[in-house]
Amino acid sequence: MDKTLIEFEHVTKEYQSGERSFYALKDANLNICEGELVVILGPSGAGKSTLLNLLGGMDTVTSGSILFEGEDITGYTDDALTDYRARNVGVVFQFYNLIPTLTAYENVALMRELEEDTMDPLEALGAVGLSEHIHQFPSQMSGGEQQRTSIARALAKKPKLLLCDEPTGALDTETGREVLKLLIWMSRVKKRTVVMVTHNSSFAGIADKVIRVRNGQIQEIIVNAEPKSADEVSW
Repeated sequence: MDKTLIEFEHVTKEYQSGERSFYALKDANLNICEGELVVILGPSGAGKSTLLNLLGGMDTVTSGSILFEGEDITGYTDDALTDYRARNVGVVFQFYNLIPTLTAYENVALMRELEEDTMDPLEALGAVGLSEHIHQFPSQMSGGEQQRTSIARALAKKPKLLLCDEPTGALDTETGREVLKLLIWMSRVKKRTVVMVTHNSSFAGIADKVIRVRNGQIQEIIVNAEPKSADEVSW
């Protein structure tokens, strides 16, 4: 049986706007296992980003519990949450978030300042096919190369949980497909748990598990017995 990495138990996130309040997430229950590739799917404003931020310890719950490796992180102090993120979580954004004045190598090497036990930057960049681009600055790289650099940076942390927020959103179809292949590789080969937020329903096929979100609620959770390859995805 696959080991559960993270579990939501009746998780609610409520925001106050003046005298009004609204639920970004309401009574969410889910579990994500080690090594799973999970796609969180839903339209804009559905609650996908809230879900991702809670998974990554970047936001806190209003009520309910989030268990990581069986430990409830909802009662963590800010310092404890910072430590949780540093030790366990890697994040890949839609727009790369690379530092423009640093080379690809230097952007990845930054991870050593956050955590001692990191992958060698050359190894991480080699894993994403960028061995020949290590001395290039972001402005000298294509969008796909920048996104692969950001994945290498996340990979260098050796995170147990890799969170990807619309990682192909700024890329063309072919480059996006290469990024999907990389995320599948991280899940299947490197045994990392990968969670990807997207509004693109065609990505559902590559996932081990699909979590559909709408109006702040989890509508359904689908388990794919035989996930597709990135080459089978059309968009």
